[in-house]
Amino acid sequence: MSFAEAVTIVLRHKYATFSGRARRCEYWWFYLAELLAIGVVWIVLGLIAYLTEGSEAVGGIAGLAILVIYLALLVPSTAVLVRRLHDTGRTGWWFWISLLPFGVLVLLVFLVLDSEPGSNRYGPNPKGVEGGEVRPGAGW
Repeated sequence: MSFAEAVTIVLRHKYATFSGRARRCEYWWFYLAELLAIGVVWIVLGLIAYLTEGSEAVGGIAGLAILVIYLALLVPSTAVLVRRLHDTGRTGWWFWISLLPFGVLVLLVFLVLDSEPGSNRYGPNPKGVEGGEVRPGAGW
C-alpha cells in the first residue's frame, strides 16, 4: 500500500469508520501525512514570522492553523487508530491507556504489532491472510 492509497482510504473511504481493521502501513502512512501537514504549516508560518520580524499576529495564526488541522484530522486519526487496534485483536477502548503514565508506550507496542492472522471478531485480515498464507502483493 502506498502513501497516497493509505491517505485516500482514511480520508475519503473510511473517514469516520471505527469498525473493521487497518493494516500497519495504512495507520503509519496516515500518521506520517498528519505530521507532514502540521510540519508544513509550522515551517511556512515560521518563515512568515521570520520575514515579518516575529509578528505576534503570525504566532496566533500559526497556532490557529495547527489547531484547525488537529480538529479536522481528529476523527479520521482516531478511527484509523481504533481499526489498527482491531487488526491486532484488541478493542478500540485500549486507546484510553495512552492517558496513563507510560500508557503511550504500551499503545505504541500494540500499533507496531503484526496483524492477527486470519479473521478475528472485527473482520477479515486486510492483508488477505487466511490459514497462514499471504496473498501476493499484500505485503506489510
